[in-house]
Amino acid sequence: MAAQEPSPPSSLEGNKPGFPKKILANNLEEKHLCNSCQKILRRPLQAQCGHRFCSFCFHKIVSSGPQNCSACIKEDLFEEPTSILKQGGAFPDNAARREVEALAAVCPNEGCTWTGTIKEFEASHEGSCDFMIILCPSCKELMRANEQERHNERECPERTLNCKYCKEPFLLKNIKAHDEICPKYPMICEGCAKKKIPREKYVDHIKFCSKFKAPCRFHVVGCDTSVEKEKIHDHERQCSYEHLNLLLHFIMGIKSLRDLEMKMSQLMGAALELQLQSEKAKVADTFENIVCVLNREMERSCATMEAYNRQHRLDQDKIEILNNKVRQLERTVSLRDLSIVEMEGKMREMSAATYDGIFVWKISDFTKKRQDAVAGRAPAMFSPAFYTSKYGYKMCLRIYLNGDGTGRGTHLSLFFVVMRGHCDALLKWPFNQKVTLMLLDQNNKEHIIDAFRPDISSSSFQRPVSDMNIASGCPLFCSLSKLDSKNSYIRDDTIFIKAIVDLTGL
Repeated sequence: MAAQEPSPPSSLEGNKPGFPKKILANNLEEKHLCNSCQKILRRPLQAQCGHRFCSFCFHKIVSSGPQNCSACIKEDLFEEPTSILKQGGAFPDNAARREVEALAAVCPNEGCTWTGTIKEFEASHEGSCDFMIILCPSCKELMRANEQERHNERECPERTLNCKYCKEPFLLKNIKAHDEICPKYPMICEGCAKKKIPREKYVDHIKFCSKFKAPCRFHVVGCDTSVEKEKIHDHERQCSYEHLNLLLHFIMGIKSLRDLEMKMSQLMGAALELQLQSEKAKVADTFENIVCVLNREMERSCATMEAYNRQHRLDQDKIEILNNKVRQLERTVSLRDLSIVEMEGKMREMSAATYDGIFVWKISDFTKKRQDAVAGRAPAMFSPAFYTSKYGYKMCLRIYLNGDGTGRGTHLSLFFVVMRGHCDALLKWPFNQKVTLMLLDQNNKEHIIDAFRPDISSSSFQRPVSDMNIASGCPLFCSLSKLDSKNSYIRDDTIFIKAIVDLTGL
């Protein structure tokens, strides 16, 4: 589970890239893909050049200023200014949006059986699926949405617990540090061995505990004995000789006036302490014990803070390592996506290719494509490649549905293009095979036919040095009025173009 990526949240505002391809229940069509992210269009916008983009992708592209349309460049249709993407240069394509949102969809999350349309997926399921992969905000572990409650209560190493003594919350990993400072934590008296004394009452306990050991009041002159409070007077009576002896050595250690002043100060303090009434002595002992306890608490607090700092540094190092891994995975996924798109394009090209010099090109959605040509959004179209043989010449057709050059606005213009192939070094150049171009009458009665033999001096028929040569053919191939007047050429909003390359001599 932890190896998956978190599912994206639901978005009804168009601030996300396209839908993943795997949500489609049926076959994917290229017209439903964003020309930027190559995913299924979300809130599609149509640019002036006719290409569609997700609203999010388009605004991301033009956020840094006008940009050249990469799809126009790829299709060799780049024309200024229509192929320049800029702010305000695209309009919502509601027809495409309705078409995409009506597509049958399945939930991409593993284990989920939801089905519906893309519109329903976005509106009610995308961000609420129980099988959606989410990220724990505390420990950063990935899990399904329906496992979040159990994880938060039982499994998360960063979960918060309540202290069973003071009821205050703390992180599981800080349980030892909390026990060191918890005011209700049960302690044991070192004197009377009483148990379960709350830390906040420990100082008050040792103040009156007769079994708690305190330093002898002659520690100023060198007595190292710690005595239980109830036995302090017995100790002073029994060790009076030792105390006087220590005091004598203390005095004999004076070697200068400054030493004398220091020793006298210490002795005065000791004498004053000896003369204090028993109640005052108890107060002094209590104060000293409080200071000792506070010192211990301070040391523990410093140790806890240092542990926190060490853990913080370790956490920062782990975060940096994980960030590097995430960036590396993002780069790998991007490269794989590009490879998949490139492979899909090659597969489509291979499936449409023929290897006998005869090619039939089916152009559907003719009315819309012609409108795009008239508006200048997509004036020209290229056919898939075809070949004279498996290792022969590579060719394609280029058509202008609203005409080109002398035929602009009056004729359908059709051109033949020689493309760069893998085996060009083995072929005879310049290309010199007769080419026949046909617009097929779907009643098989009156085809429109034009044929030509290449001009071998033209650069259009020399060995290609780029992906394709300059197109050559018939700018006045078919009158638009004739095309419109006879409905046998256009049927079901579809036309068929046929090309025949004479293989004589090959």
